[in-house]
Amino acid sequence: MKLPRLVIAAPSSGSGKTTVAAALLAAWRARGRVVQPFKVGPDYIDPTHLARAAGRTPRNLDGWFLERPELLEVFRRGSERAEGALVEGVMGLFDGRDALGREGSTAQVARWLDAPVVLVVDAGAMAGSIAALVRGFRDHDPSLWLAGVVANRVGSARHAEILAEALEPVGVPLLGYLPRSPEFELPERHLGLVLAGERTLEAGVWARAAGTLNVEALWRLARSAPPLVLLPHRLPEERRPLMARIAVARDAAFSFYYPEALELLEQFGAELVPFSPLVDEAPPADAGAVWIGGGYPELYARELTANRAAREGLRRFPGPVYAECGGLMYLSEALETPEGRFPMVGLVPGAARMQDRPTLGYRHVEALADGPVARKGWRAKGHAFHYSTRPVVEPAAWLRVGGSEREGYTDGRVHASYTHLYFPAGPELARRFVEAAAGRSGV
Repeated sequence: MKLPRLVIAAPSSGSGKTTVAAALLAAWRARGRVVQPFKVGPDYIDPTHLARAAGRTPRNLDGWFLERPELLEVFRRGSERAEGALVEGVMGLFDGRDALGREGSTAQVARWLDAPVVLVVDAGAMAGSIAALVRGFRDHDPSLWLAGVVANRVGSARHAEILAEALEPVGVPLLGYLPRSPEFELPERHLGLVLAGERTLEAGVWARAAGTLNVEALWRLARSAPPLVLLPHRLPEERRPLMARIAVARDAAFSFYYPEALELLEQFGAELVPFSPLVDEAPPADAGAVWIGGGYPELYARELTANRAAREGLRRFPGPVYAECGGLMYLSEALETPEGRFPMVGLVPGAARMQDRPTLGYRHVEALADGPVARKGWRAKGHAFHYSTRPVVEPAAWLRVGGSEREGYTDGRVHASYTHLYFPAGPELARRFVEAAAGRSGV
């Protein structure tokens, strides 16, 4: 597989990876290039900004979720009909699930893709020190290809010249910069950046950002990536005939889904039908199952409560219901926020309550009972990132592998938990969900 590709990394979170990646995607798109965006790690939010800039739906690449053959296959499928690929990293270059960044890090994905890495450095308070920092990142792992630097929050053109001069002895060139300006800042909320549908940088801002990036040198660097050898994998190759319809909650309150997970359901024979718990009266009548993903139900608690018909429709729905994080909060008896207590669907006993501190991290879980996505004893990989809490009620859905923590709720038909599953890491989970839907579907 010969495809130009580039990894955008940084020393730490908050350095400006998303802004630089989106500006570069927008610049390449303005020049007529079709470039596929990717995001390292479990992330639903940053990809919305990459999508807006590139005009293509990003995919996620995670070396803890996936073995290398499956990760390369997700990369190949996402890059179909593209001229190149840009991968935005996660956190710092060597930050991952373990202290050495061997799993789940940007460095791991860059090695697996054999891709050049461009380091985004927040240079707002440095000059010559950039050389020491970049030299350290270059030498920390000689197997990585650290090929260039983009400086962020640069004070002036002269400041950029000083940074470039400092990097000359290191042999890692400065390939552009972004000026220090509020117009290049993306706003944040408790789960990270706001979604691109709420606020992203305007087209004129992208153009101004591209004006200080060496766009063509960065494209030449991407083109220098060698051919990529694909490996045998266990993801399905052919799409099965239609066998079920699955209603997927898609609106401002529920939008956290991995495109490659949705596509996997389709490969196993599902038609995905969107519905909105905010405005619709019920899931589609011919749906065999419902999936309510994560999102921001706490921001729309009043509206979700007001749509009594949707809550009643879900209570009456006879088929399998699978819910993750925000979906679990919605299926609970109530959602408690600083604005008050709001009645929810009530399929899961107990109430969810917003808190000030997040719970986050990878999750390796084992099913405690048969349900719509797993049989008892099956193991699955996922992640959690939430600012709400709720009591564990029996029967719990998952047991944390290697520990005693129980989480979620299942009654065999309803499965709801804080764990966001990554279906490509366990294709059998997606297959089981489609087969469970087929028993109730109007197909």
